[in-house]
Amino acid sequence: MAEISAKDVKALRDQTGAGMMDCKAALKDSDGDVERATDLLRERGLSKAGKRAGRTTSEGAVALSIESGFGVMIELGCETDFVAKNDQFQGLVQGIADALRETGDVPDVESALSAKIGAESVDEHIKAAVGRVGENIQLKRVGSVRVDGVVGGYIHGGGKLGVLVGVAAADGDGAAQVAKDMAMHVAAADPTPLAVDQDGLDPVVVEKERTILRNQALESGKPENIVDNMVTGRLKKFFAENCLLEQAFVKDPDQTVGQVLAATGEAKVSEFLRFKLGEGGE
Repeated sequence: MAEISAKDVKALRDQTGAGMMDCKAALKDSDGDVERATDLLRERGLSKAGKRAGRTTSEGAVALSIESGFGVMIELGCETDFVAKNDQFQGLVQGIADALRETGDVPDVESALSAKIGAESVDEHIKAAVGRVGENIQLKRVGSVRVDGVVGGYIHGGGKLGVLVGVAAADGDGAAQVAKDMAMHVAAADPTPLAVDQDGLDPVVVEKERTILRNQALESGKPENIVDNMVTGRLKKFFAENCLLEQAFVKDPDQTVGQVLAATGEAKVSEFLRFKLGEGGE
């Protein structure tokens, strides 16, 4: 059996992030073969990951990665806030976001887990991290925004909330600032916008609101024609509160978001994406 030195153990620990005793055992079991020892640690990490897979991941972080007109955002869950704030976990979530941006369009979690991060899949990368961190870790959501223009992003609260906004405009400092301002607005707006404009609202949501408003108006005992006018007026208020372009801009409430964009020239919001930690479910 090859002699295992403390230097070898430390080198393997630095490379893998595993514990000293685990590294020493892996080196002994592999007869000093570092590559095989690394594989053994991975295999043992996967075993631990399997045992932890059922644990609730209510904490975690949102991260985004942007390059010009393309941005990716993910939500990575873990078990405790302590781990979520750890530099190792923050590096993990950012590394995955960067890898998925480099991959290109990744429509769902399943596709994202199959994507490559270095020489391994994202799924393998996460499972290896479980063995090091000691908590269940799950990729909960992925999303992306692509636009012929600029994507702006905003992260709030150390990863508790993330926003991507696509702004169709010529690339440049001005467009980049507009995109960032729009992302900050979507993050801060109350209520959170449901769509860019009225045309983007889900018809099911609009019809449900119309029905609620009509029932409320009917309870007042007003005639049908008055009820119809009341519903129309209240729907306009609903649109103003929930459509991004009609909302009061958070940095200047005297103007709507649409007015702010109009003042910039040709800049238009194509779409936006907002992830709040925990909303992605288990």
